[in-house]
Amino acid sequence: MDTIYLDNNATTKTDPKVLEEMIPYFCDKYGNPSSIYKMAHTSHDAIEESRKTLCEFFGANKKDEIYFTSCGTESANMAIRGILSANKNKKHIITTKVEHPCVLNLYKELEKEGYKTDYITVDNNGELNLEELKQKVTNDTVLVSIMAANNETGAIYPYEEASEIVKSINKDTYFFVDAVQAAGKIKLDVKNTKVDLMGISGHKFHAPKGIGALYIKNGTRINPLIVGGHQEKALRAGTENVPYIVGLKKAAELAQNALEFENKEVKRLRDKLEEGILSNVKNAKLNSRTSKRVPNTTNIGFEYIEGELILLHFDELNICASSGSACTSGSLEPSHVLRAMHTPFTSLHGSIRFSLSRFTTEDEIDYAIENIPKAIKKLAKISPFQKELTALLGE
Repeated sequence: MDTIYLDNNATTKTDPKVLEEMIPYFCDKYGNPSSIYKMAHTSHDAIEESRKTLCEFFGANKKDEIYFTSCGTESANMAIRGILSANKNKKHIITTKVEHPCVLNLYKELEKEGYKTDYITVDNNGELNLEELKQKVTNDTVLVSIMAANNETGAIYPYEEASEIVKSINKDTYFFVDAVQAAGKIKLDVKNTKVDLMGISGHKFHAPKGIGALYIKNGTRINPLIVGGHQEKALRAGTENVPYIVGLKKAAELAQNALEFENKEVKRLRDKLEEGILSNVKNAKLNSRTSKRVPNTTNIGFEYIEGELILLHFDELNICASSGSACTSGSLEPSHVLRAMHTPFTSLHGSIRFSLSRFTTEDEIDYAIENIPKAIKKLAKISPFQKELTALLGE
């Protein structure tokens, strides 16, 4: 069996149709879009067409609200630091305890710089505490950052409602959404929300690594993170990465057209995998039971078994999965997301994220369902928690 790739929240394969669209802009249509000759106009026009497509992808009002970046992390830094740099008179910022490290670690740095930060909690299913958000927003709150969907559990957060709450308390507070794990899985529609900024990353929906985008509502006071030339209305200097921008455009078109497939067929396969594991592994438990999840993601805890050992055995079976965010894969600390959800110690260290894509096949899911229980049973026999496992498994 070839590699069974179930780690699409870490990255996705580049769709061949995306690559095909990009290739001419490497060798034939390679002009610098800032030059004045016809060849350069071709590159410039490709960027503006891409901006128009991404405007529709975000559900924005105007294409000049779309700025191209290198990834979701840059989009988040550009949004958060850009807002704070342009609005220095306020020092209170809010986010959640379950954000991606690109937001969470940035907030930790901002604390060192004198910002007062509040972290909104989630319940055992990973659902956001909106009542707590209402209590935290003050006249001094300059920015609130809440993700659209969690990268580890797939839980969808009501950022539309949250932005309404924030603006009803303080209309001058800016609202940023990290939509990296939502883009291409659920519909985005910023024009009908109070959201000021939203970031995405192309490699999460079958564009190549190294390209992202940031929506900035017109009228938002923001300073550039990268200073230099006039590109991206002087908010993101540097010669534009035309081939990758074109690739992001094509990936966005394909993802938009595949939303129904994602929410029916990909979800069906996700549910099949989930049920196949839970019904065949007695020490397996679902970490987030909320129905408000992106269709491709499940997070399952295997009690009394170490996650790194599970992943190593999966690798021997040619199954790729993850124990959390790819950005924290080198850490021995248990997931900050699952800790925030008060996931029991018995499964905290043995929790595995499985994430599918539209390229995942039925045969791959069948193979995973057949072999994952065998791997877990094998690991249970060498676990140091034999007494607990015997009681749990009844063996």
